[in-house]
Amino acid sequence: MAIGAAAALVLTGCSDKSTSTGGTDTSGTSGAAGLSIQPVAQVDINGKEVPKTDPAKAADPAGDGKATCPAGTTIAFAGALTGPNAALGINIQMGVKLALDQHNKANAGCKIELKSFDTEGDPQKATQVIPQVVNDKSIIGLVGPAFSGETKATGKILSDAGLVSVTSSATNATLTQNGWTTFFRGLANDDVQGPSVAKYLTGTAGYKKVCVVQDNSDYGTGLAKSITDGLGSAADAACSSSIKTGDKDFSATVTKIASANADAVFYAGYYAEGAPLAQQLKSGGFKGVFIGPDGVNDPQFLSQAGSAAKGATLTCPCGPAPEKFAKDYQAFNGQASGVYSVEAYDLATILAKGIDGGKVTRPDLLDFVKSYDGAGLARQYKWNANGELSNALIWIYTVK
Repeated sequence: MAIGAAAALVLTGCSDKSTSTGGTDTSGTSGAAGLSIQPVAQVDINGKEVPKTDPAKAADPAGDGKATCPAGTTIAFAGALTGPNAALGINIQMGVKLALDQHNKANAGCKIELKSFDTEGDPQKATQVIPQVVNDKSIIGLVGPAFSGETKATGKILSDAGLVSVTSSATNATLTQNGWTTFFRGLANDDVQGPSVAKYLTGTAGYKKVCVVQDNSDYGTGLAKSITDGLGSAADAACSSSIKTGDKDFSATVTKIASANADAVFYAGYYAEGAPLAQQLKSGGFKGVFIGPDGVNDPQFLSQAGSAAKGATLTCPCGPAPEKFAKDYQAFNGQASGVYSVEAYDLATILAKGIDGGKVTRPDLLDFVKSYDGAGLARQYKWNANGELSNALIWIYTVK
């Protein structure tokens, strides 16, 4: 089973396409029926547009090319590589691979290895996988876990082991409130995404009535609460609804929403359910805008929802791929970058910079990340004592 498998590899410039499900760039790559996900604006917690980061100032994983480190120095990735939402995990893994490939090509004296662990995005399975990570003493840093539920289930294990864990995608706000000392979030949490998006929807977009639908994951329930609170009176409790992950028939929810005459539906969950929900809303007569968060913001949503995805608004604490990164990623991985790919690249670069600076033990690399302050492609990375970014922003995208 993939759950128990951990494959070690030294990056040599060849990409591993065997697990690819087609994760694609959120900055304009075509999806189903010629549709693409296009960035609209980056906004602050008040829903106001702010300038994007200058990629020219970002840290380069290649460094100065003079790094040395012990043979077998290893970091890990843990997240979904198989399962219904695997594209999100694959996007992250491929971002990490690109950063390490660029580092290793430039630094003959320091070849950082990567070990990848498939959690399938399942919290229960992650509790079996993460102990394998911490028990492998060659691993001194982790990019992951990827999803909020699996992070919640395993954060204490990683913290107790003293293994630095940098996530490019787990956004549930409560994750940094558990007393863990090794967890660092590389993007805004849902308590930032919620009010930022809510104020954008009620301000810039001018929506007066929004139906909030949530799945039953830790990610979905936390984000739905944050969005609902941020929307205030614009959140119509009469058409709010809950679904279960794995559901495909949303007829009851669609009937409730179609009769509400709402301006928009915000779905807090992942694309595996978001795509059929969007389809059924359209066929059920809903005329408003479908809005999905980062868990939906993937070309798999376009592929699975088809024409129902057109006109959707998608949000994310992740940024679009800068032009050079997008070209490098495509050339290396054989497919375009996707949601979280840029963040994963940035976080792997930070770990590589620490290793290049001689931080080749778990305690030393952890201390390096704690005190890190530097620019990446997506944003400035500097963390507070709880592992939250000092400055976190949200991107708004549209499907057209």
